[in-house]
Parts: sequence; C-alpha cells; structure tokens
Amino acid sequence: MSHRYFRGKIERLLSGADIEIDGPAPWDIQVHNHNFYSRVTAQGSLGLGESYMDGWWDCEKLDEFFCRILKARLDTRIKTLTVVLDLLRAKLVNRQSLNRSFQVAQQHYDIGDHLYRHMLDNRLIYSCGYWKDADTLDDAQAAKLGIVAAKLNLAPGMRVLDIGCGWGGSAKFIAERYGVEVVGITVSENQAAHGKAICKELPVEIRLQDYRNIKGSFDRIFSIGMFEHVGYKNYSEFFRVARRCLKENGLFLLHTIGNDQSVCCNDPWIERYIFPNSLVPSAKQITSAIEGFFVIEDWHNFGADYDRTLMQWYHNFLENQCVLASCFDDRFFRMWSYYLLSCAGSFRARRNQVWQIVLSANGVPGGYNSPR
Repeated sequence: MSHRYFRGKIERLLSGADIEIDGPAPWDIQVHNHNFYSRVTAQGSLGLGESYMDGWWDCEKLDEFFCRILKARLDTRIKTLTVVLDLLRAKLVNRQSLNRSFQVAQQHYDIGDHLYRHMLDNRLIYSCGYWKDADTLDDAQAAKLGIVAAKLNLAPGMRVLDIGCGWGGSAKFIAERYGVEVVGITVSENQAAHGKAICKELPVEIRLQDYRNIKGSFDRIFSIGMFEHVGYKNYSEFFRVARRCLKENGLFLLHTIGNDQSVCCNDPWIERYIFPNSLVPSAKQITSAIEGFFVIEDWHNFGADYDRTLMQWYHNFLENQCVLASCFDDRFFRMWSYYLLSCAGSFRARRNQVWQIVLSANGVPGGYNSPR
C-alpha cells in the first residue's frame, strides 16, 4: 500500500483531536519521513515514540499535541500486535517480581545523577510538587513534603519508613524538621549512595533493598512515587508488608500516580525506553488491594499539579542541554523531551492523577482530619 493510504488513516484519526499533518497550529505535527504513517499504523504508541526519536516528525508543542490526543482518547483507537503481546506477557509473567525489581533502577535511575541534578529541584525530589501556594519548583517540592509530614502528624522520636526514598531528600527533610528517625529504601545504587552522603549526620538509614524484604516496626510509613513500580500482581503483597511494619496506632501515606482505567500493562514506549516493568494503578486496583489491611482515612487528588511539575522539569532540562550534551546524544534528548512532554499532556488532559491516600491500621479514634 502507498504512503497516501496510511497517511489518510492517520489524518482521519488525528482530525478527531483537531490536529493536522503539516498544519500551522503549534500542536500540529510536521512529518519528514513518509514511512511515519505505516509505522504508526502498525506499531501505535511504540511507533509514534520511536519515529520521533528517529527525527521522522516534529511538533512545536508536544505537550499540547498529547493533551489533545489523550482528551480525544485516540490512544484507544489503534490496537497493534505490540499491545497484544504486552498484554499477554503481563498476564502470564509477574513483571515486577523480586528478581526484576532492580531493572528500573539500572535503566532509569542509575543513568547518572548529572541529568537529575540539572532537571529536578535542589533536593532531587522526582515526583509531583504541590503548587497550591508555591511559585518555584523548590517551593512546590518542599510544600509537598510538608503536607506529607502534616498528614502523618509527625512528632519527635517517631520511627518512620520511607518506601522508595529516591536520593534521600524526603528522609533528610523530615529528619531535620521533625526530629524523627528514618529508614529509607531504594533499589537504585546511585540513589542509595547519594542518600547516605546527604544524611550522614542525621538519624537516617538508607538501604539498598526491595520493599518485600523490609523488617521492623514503624510509627509512620510513607511511599512517594514508588507504587508505580509495584505491579498489579503485587499490590496486595505491598500492603501486606506495609501493614506488617506499621504499629497498631500508626499511619501510612501512599503517594502515587493514578490511572483512570484498570490496566495490567504499561504504554509500550514508556515500558521500553523509560520505566521498564512499571504500571500506573487505578483506584479500583488500589482499594481492592487495601481491603483487609487498612482503613482509608483520606484520599487527596492534585493531579493537575504534575503538569506544572513536568513542564518545570522540561524547562530545566532544556536550559541545561549544553551542559548535558557531553553525556547524552541528540537521540537521548529527543527521547527525554518526548517523555516529559507526553506525560505533561497526559496530566493536562486529566487522564492521569496524583493521589495521596492516608491509611490507618484500625481507624483513627474519633476520626481523621486531613490538612490541605
């Protein structure tokens, strides 16, 4: 079949989101290689992302392009063999098993702190900021950590578990400000080394460890931006571990990206190039896994704030492109820009959310009052 046939198919699809090929709007795409059309028709999301990395097409405002595509739910209109095979693998294999749990660190978090130091805030917090009263990325991340501490009602002398502690910024923040003892776990060697370095004068222990191997008893537990790596086959085990480690009068705060639909496998492009073995949970999947372990005390959604956070990360990444050029090639820059801007578009379209869920072991006597 000629490229005109496949171009017609893609044109008709994109028209449902008011997007034109070689059009004048900033969200329109400019196609440089006619093979783009058959590639996207055959491979869907994977073909779209890979062809962008290959320079086959461009778009002035990728974030707006994806916002329009996802609002119109065009992503559900193309079913490819890649998607079918991913779905089959997800059903047959536990892609987030203990043996696989360190893969995401090796591919994503351990690619070099140089990148993250030039993209994130000064604490290296790699999750959604809280922009309610903030004007800068540093302030938004401090506000997020502050609201986590307030929801957990932290008090001096408490022992706190941070599941998925990243580069140790959250552990350092609460240990310094609230006088608590913190155990943080991560599957990333880079993150663990950095966390140990910045927390060496504090009552903080950073462990290179999978959540399934956690031992001990804690007054409070929180997990920020790690649950997306747990996988639907392991949700119940995650909450079983958290319940085992939480004292009877304790609180557990889960901060996670949320999906508006229950799925069992990730977007193929994100899976291959950004977050292997990841999965964004739905509310249904979370509540089903919580049942029998915790009482839900509070559920807070500030997903729109992730759009602003991602755009700030992209601004920082773009601003430091010359500094980063010694470590990364043009294909990486296109890949990373595509990642940040496609995700921003997803949150802008409200297809993804950010949830902070406060859980108690047996229900807070007299009720729980959550700060905002």
